[in-house]
Amino acid sequence: MRVLVLGGTTEASALAKLLAGDARFDATLSLAGRTLSPRPQPLATRIGGFGGVEGLVHWLHQKKVDAVIDATHPYAARISANAVAACAQTGVPLGSIVRPPWRRHEDDNWRMVPSAEAAAAALGKTPLRVFLSLGRQDLHAFAPAPQHRYVARTIEAPEQTALPPNIRILQARGPFDRDSEAELLSDEEIDVIVSKNSGGSATYAKIEAARELDLPVIMIVRPDKPVGHALGSPEEAVAWLHDRTPGSPRGV
Repeated sequence: MRVLVLGGTTEASALAKLLAGDARFDATLSLAGRTLSPRPQPLATRIGGFGGVEGLVHWLHQKKVDAVIDATHPYAARISANAVAACAQTGVPLGSIVRPPWRRHEDDNWRMVPSAEAAAAALGKTPLRVFLSLGRQDLHAFAPAPQHRYVARTIEAPEQTALPPNIRILQARGPFDRDSEAELLSDEEIDVIVSKNSGGSATYAKIEAARELDLPVIMIVRPDKPVGHALGSPEEAVAWLHDRTPGSPRGV
């Protein structure tokens, strides 16, 4: 069974390991290329976009793909929309691993905003020390708020030229633990955190540390992300694929 995995997440990496050891599947992992040095994967890997819906439709036909698993980031709405449209056009089954969002604890101080630009505006005019944990692609949104001092944690250095003047980049890859996050926030004298609601456990420690230190969090809400058949985990995705293999009760 030929499978295309749209990846770039911990779930995609876990699924790649499961598929690589399963002779039933001939899988390819597709990465958008936002991370310049991605971790090595056990599957054949392609990097870069498909060229919109039409390009993905062509790729699915050319490679004779039998099923697609969307294991992209919760904020990667465009590729998910393209996958839904392309799979509808081609009749290729689409499963989507849906990572639950973080839920606000009664002791959390969250302010919900719709975008990075709105988060920058929500910081206000009074100078603050801001911890940015939202990826390198959105750092330019804070250039119009140069009065603040920023500490931004990213996997790789940002490429944008328009960045806030007072910004320091910390390059690190999760997972992180609560104690080290609390120490970082305290040492940097952070006043407020800006974060995406990515869900999962890899970066949740900063939310726990913010709760412990009574720090406010400006939380960028998730976009509406189209999905196929909703799946809860990589293991569930493998079971869903198995149901569609020739010889299975549903794949006959």
